[in-house]
Amino acid sequence: MFDRFFRSSPPKGMTFAQQRAWMVENQLKGSGIRDPRVLDAMASVPRELFVPERQRDMAYYDGALPIGEGQTISQPFVVAHMTEALSLAGEEKVLEIGTGSGYQTAIFSHLVKSVYTIERVGPLADHARAILESLGITNVFYLTGDGSQGWPEHAAYDAILVGCAAAAIPPPLLDQLAEGGRLIMPIGPRGFQDLVLASREGDEIREQRLSPVAFVPLVGKYGWSQKG
Repeated sequence: MFDRFFRSSPPKGMTFAQQRAWMVENQLKGSGIRDPRVLDAMASVPRELFVPERQRDMAYYDGALPIGEGQTISQPFVVAHMTEALSLAGEEKVLEIGTGSGYQTAIFSHLVKSVYTIERVGPLADHARAILESLGITNVFYLTGDGSQGWPEHAAYDAILVGCAAAAIPPPLLDQLAEGGRLIMPIGPRGFQDLVLASREGDEIREQRLSPVAFVPLVGKYGWSQKG
């Protein structure tokens, strides 16, 4: 989730389509999201399908929501913010670490040529895949496993998004980043991190800190252990 002090929800009585339009105008454009392709994708994906049924009336609340297994769906703004920071043009191959609900995956599917998504928790991976396939999305490839090690068989990736936090960027993910590619993820201790945008220029990795955030931990060989 993204650590902001102001939380907003659409006015009562709106349909989901109206709430989605309200989200784009107020939560996204109103908070500085400008990329028209990102805004169009956010306006197209039915977020209500990616939250637990009992919480669908909160689908367009500007905050993170639990989705089970100790995981969350990030607030709409942070999804748009992280996606916009990757500067996607349309022909990219993207690696996503942490499929979670599948919402970020669905946004990517509207914006790039192919999405390779990894989820550690089997039930979440299966549920997300079922929703994405029910929407007719065909440019996503799925793996259940340790996302901190990436998916080297399909590297290099033009963009990588990590939807969970670690103390540092996992080296395998940097190795799998294409020349000129960009990676975004939360970096820092458990509880509070900085959103970091990294880019590859030859053998050099440049890092830019964007904003304070609070994400669930990345679990795996290059993240935190399940016990730690």
